[in-house]
Amino acid sequence: MGWFSKKESTEKNKIDWNILNEVSQLKTISNESREKPIAIFKHSTRCSISSMAKSRLEREWELTEEDIKIYYLDLIAYRSVSNEIEQEFVVEHQSPQLLLIKDGEVTYHTSHSGISAAALKQNL
Repeated sequence: MGWFSKKESTEKNKIDWNILNEVSQLKTISNESREKPIAIFKHSTRCSISSMAKSRLEREWELTEEDIKIYYLDLIAYRSVSNEIEQEFVVEHQSPQLLLIKDGEVTYHTSHSGISAAALKQNL
């Protein structure tokens, strides 16, 4: 079981995370991205840099679910999903990593200190 319920949002955490924990969800994500942008945050629960990136993303977050749908992947617990993301969307694995998907393709991705809500918003 991950840190979050299916969806969790608190005052500190302004992000309404959707949990990504099954390879089968990637087809849904690809289809959803044809209607609105989708983001995937790949988080290593064992990495302090990943924790800092996640915290900064949550602090900066001003987007709504109408703007974008965001998924959270615990890549330690669900490494097979992370591996499939690399294959499905043809983007080299990084940790932490933020991907923006539109029309079934990754249109922007960044990792480590490059992860920010402002950069994501600029690429919408």
